[in-house]
Amino acid sequence: MRADKFSKLIEASDQLTLGQRRLLLKRLEEAEHQQQIVEWIEPQQGKRPACPYCKTEDPIRWGRSHGLSRFRCRNCKRTFNALTSTPLAHLRHKEQWPVFAQTMIEGKSVRASAQACGVHYTTTFRWRHRFLRLPEEKQAQVLQGIAEADETFLLRSQKGERGLQRRGRKRGGKATKPGRSREQVCVLVARDRGGATASHVLSEFSKDTLVNVLQPVLAEDTLLCSDGLSVYKAFAADAGVVHKAVNLSAGIRVVEKVFHIQNVNAYHSRFKTWIRRFNGVATKYLPNYLGWYRWLDGNADALTPQAWFLTAVGSS
Repeated sequence: MRADKFSKLIEASDQLTLGQRRLLLKRLEEAEHQQQIVEWIEPQQGKRPACPYCKTEDPIRWGRSHGLSRFRCRNCKRTFNALTSTPLAHLRHKEQWPVFAQTMIEGKSVRASAQACGVHYTTTFRWRHRFLRLPEEKQAQVLQGIAEADETFLLRSQKGERGLQRRGRKRGGKATKPGRSREQVCVLVARDRGGATASHVLSEFSKDTLVNVLQPVLAEDTLLCSDGLSVYKAFAADAGVVHKAVNLSAGIRVVEKVFHIQNVNAYHSRFKTWIRRFNGVATKYLPNYLGWYRWLDGNADALTPQAWFLTAVGSS
């Protein structure tokens, strides 16, 4: 804006009503937040990013759109910006994302996030699972040293689905049968003493399932600690993994003063305490929440909206 026009704007501000001033302040804050998003993502992208469609480098600058620099590929002729081919592409109200990212860090509900951002709750529901798409996929690549593995069970939930084959429950509810049953879903957590964590929702708790999800992340010299269930013993024997089991039923929680599963059990406790605030999570979305908590637990020293946003778009 030219200096003379800006001076006229400042002079006219004295004539604004209280409601108009609040609206102006809101617009200025939204513009600042949108510029914040641009400053977060565009330096990560580089001055001339490769085309996300055909990977051709050195595109042509093609103006700006919705606050973001736009480029046109010399090869495929398609235009793109910093959010193209990311989980956040085509989402609106980018100016509210810094506020929304903070509500994700605080673990607020969909409706509380919507109230903080000034949007409809269906919008924040859609944002939540777009922001969680990449964290859900990011698992520990390798567990080293002493790795602990243990399973925990959560009540199976069909929240939001139609055609239930059982009576509906309210706010989580309780299982009708005691102990483990098909009413519950198994979550396996494997974690080494350095904090690297892998967590999976299992279709069934069996040796073959452990081979698929646990064996790929165990280094050759990793020692596996678990409880005394025969499934872990069979897996360790089949995978050639050194295995130490604790006999919890007999009250033996530590073997040889160093081998235990207290680290992973503490993780279970923290996760269940954290997820309880959502009053029952649909089982189909449970992997997203596992990824959400893995990120929160693994980035406890860097819980900032910028870090959460860059994780959601796949930038380091």
